Amino acid sequence: MQQRKLGTEGLNVSTIGLGCMGMSEFYGGSERTQSFSVLSKAIDLGVTFWDTADMYGQGDNERLLGAFFKANPQTRAKVQLATKFGVVRADDGEFVGVNGRPDYIQASCDASLKRLGVDHIDLYYQHRVDPTVPIEETVGAMAELVQQGKVRYLGLSEASASTIRRAHAVHSISAVQSEYSLWSQDVEAEILPLCTELNIGFVPYSPLGRGFLTGAIKQRSDLAAGDWRLANPRFSEQNFALNLQLVTQLESLAAQHHCTSAQLALAWLLAQHPHIAPIPGTRSVVRLEQNATAESIVLSQADLDAIKGILNRFNVQGTRYPEQASALLFGDTPAQAATA
Repeated sequence: MQQRKLGTEGLNVSTIGLGCMGMSEFYGGSERTQSFSVLSKAIDLGVTFWDTADMYGQGDNERLLGAFFKANPQTRAKVQLATKFGVVRADDGEFVGVNGRPDYIQASCDASLKRLGVDHIDLYYQHRVDPTVPIEETVGAMAELVQQGKVRYLGLSEASASTIRRAHAVHSISAVQSEYSLWSQDVEAEILPLCTELNIGFVPYSPLGRGFLTGAIKQRSDLAAGDWRLANPRFSEQNFALNLQLVTQLESLAAQHHCTSAQLALAWLLAQHPHIAPIPGTRSVVRLEQNATAESIVLSQADLDAIKGILNRFNVQGTRYPEQASALLFGDTPAQAATA
């Protein structure tokens, strides 16, 4: 697989990455042997930009990757490993807040390194912006991790344009992560133009609309009991059938390219900018292989215009997250206190 450059500090990643969250939580049960099969196939395919976070499965996802690296020590050097800190959960799994304080960052990084069983993290993100801590303090602490050799590159997830600019002034930000797909284009107004201006890479998570854009989910009953998507506004009883109309139109266009709607969705993202590297998640080797081949699909300007026409005619129903989680999107921070 080809690689793409993210930022100006030397981070190069596979054009299409792998979101590992679903191997531990949120989308129903998973099995370690199956996850290991997906990770092994990802190495074979060159899908080596892997994304996790300390809050996925309350550390289980990082431990899963750590176990894989321990069982396959030769693979660590091939992977551009990204993880995140900042979303705090209680012992029972309840979300209790966001923490961007310097002391918390140092402790979180050390804990992630231990769970992953590695001596450094390639790309370390602030998962959500802490609205009580100036971003300069948070990124200053993250920069110390780079100086200590624990982290190589820095990133932000779901930060506002002003926060990204202020963060980048403290230490070079190599990548910004946010949801971006054929049913989520919020970042096109401010975030993507700013990333272009500052030469920051962009990493779309949920590039397949949490599986909705694959066409595999035709009704809510296709989701297992306890699946987080059942509580997502876009998957609600009221919105599901309306949003499915978008998938139907995309499937028709994908058929003209002899590809799936998922492959079309990924090819569309790759065509938006040369410094975009999406991270679709999957627990299926077959899906992984399909996602990887999207790299080879070339969309003409006529194709892009046709997709734009579909998007202009269609209004996605429902917000990206429930109300409480939505409040943390495009987060901003207070100004740093003046020093004498």
